[in-house]
Amino acid sequence: MVHDLYILMITAGVVSLLFKLLKQPVVLGYIVAGILVGPHLFGEKFVDMENVETWGNIGVLFVLFCIGLEFRMKNLFESGKVALIGAATIVVGMMLLGYGVGRLAELDSMNSLFLAAMLCMSSTTIVMKAVDEAGLGKARFVKGATSILIFEDIVAVVLMVLLSSIAVKNSFEGVELLKKVGVLALTLAVWFIVGILIIPTLFRWVRKYLNDEILIVLSLGLCLGMVLTAEEAGFSSALGAFVMGMILAETKESHRIEHLMAPLKNVFAAIFFVSVGMMINPSSLAEYWPSILIVAVVVIVGMIVFGTLGCWWGGETLKDAMQTGFAFVQIGEFSFIIAALGSKLNVTDPAIYPIIVAASVLTTFLTPYIMKAAVPCYDFLYKHASPRLRDKIDRREQHVAQAEQAELAVTDDGSPTRADKVRHAVRRTVVTKRLVNLFFKNMSENDQPANDK
Repeated sequence: MVHDLYILMITAGVVSLLFKLLKQPVVLGYIVAGILVGPHLFGEKFVDMENVETWGNIGVLFVLFCIGLEFRMKNLFESGKVALIGAATIVVGMMLLGYGVGRLAELDSMNSLFLAAMLCMSSTTIVMKAVDEAGLGKARFVKGATSILIFEDIVAVVLMVLLSSIAVKNSFEGVELLKKVGVLALTLAVWFIVGILIIPTLFRWVRKYLNDEILIVLSLGLCLGMVLTAEEAGFSSALGAFVMGMILAETKESHRIEHLMAPLKNVFAAIFFVSVGMMINPSSLAEYWPSILIVAVVVIVGMIVFGTLGCWWGGETLKDAMQTGFAFVQIGEFSFIIAALGSKLNVTDPAIYPIIVAASVLTTFLTPYIMKAAVPCYDFLYKHASPRLRDKIDRREQHVAQAEQAELAVTDDGSPTRADKVRHAVRRTVVTKRLVNLFFKNMSENDQPANDK
């Protein structure tokens, strides 16, 4: 296992360094490194795929845990309309488009459904990296784009659970599917509410004892505990890791945890993407290149159209909406996870995996260049728009600017945000107070004999 890890890490390090020098996303370097050390070039004895798969599965948990840590209720409340409408438009639109493409390609319903799920998610990592490298970190559209990506991550986790259920039964039973969705929603609500009520309070009680070492060990323990809880409840381990990340994101130690988790996340994310690349047969890329181009074009055009429409319908200006749509033109990390899930359950065509990964590489490579085209495309559209449409665009710009000024005035006033008010209201209800008091009372009583001794 050490030999396999050595080969993976040294190859990933050298190749990613080369990609960094070429000013390309490091993720692409990891995937290429996986192709180089994969069984299709040097045989299965060079690196043990079972060991790599084990490390990759651990990597998925840590990546999803860190994505959950980036989830902020405050951000969702502040841009909830844009996030909800934008994410819904993108996910529904891209799933319908992806399913249609699958059926046109003569895939069966199961393969088409998995393909649709793979195409409806953008990459949080790639988008944020491209935004930073373009110097747009403080641009107005970034706030709404980040919230949409968070919602997409949540939808992706839910889709993984639903697709697993559908794949196991190999059928689309509407009543059973609705039941599964209801159970999932109730379970998530219970986990999140209980977690928000208990874990932040516990962290406040022991905060003065939480050095970096104890904090990271405790956080990972809570993450793995929720992973086991999710598996026992019949859900995926990825769901548990993501939920615990969301819960810890509401604690005052969330930024410290993010900082401490960054090295682990980077290492295991690298291993995961290398494992993705190892499953690609280079000869299949030459065989399926027309399909790869079609998928890439579908993703780019679909994301631009549905991303722009969703943000516009959500209340953003046309310029911000187009910048968001043009930034979402790549296939995300969750697509790899969903593709691996389909392969693991033996319900997807083996050709889909390399096609999706290759299309992801192509769209990721094109993302910075497509992002730069957003403003020129907006200027062209505005210049050639009808007077009525141009007037509507101007009025939306004025409305958003006024709302932004009003929001800044409220924030500068020191008043609590809407998210703070909601959390405070939940915690101050009679039932909540009694439950929390009872919990700590019981905990204190249990600790008393130990103290007496």
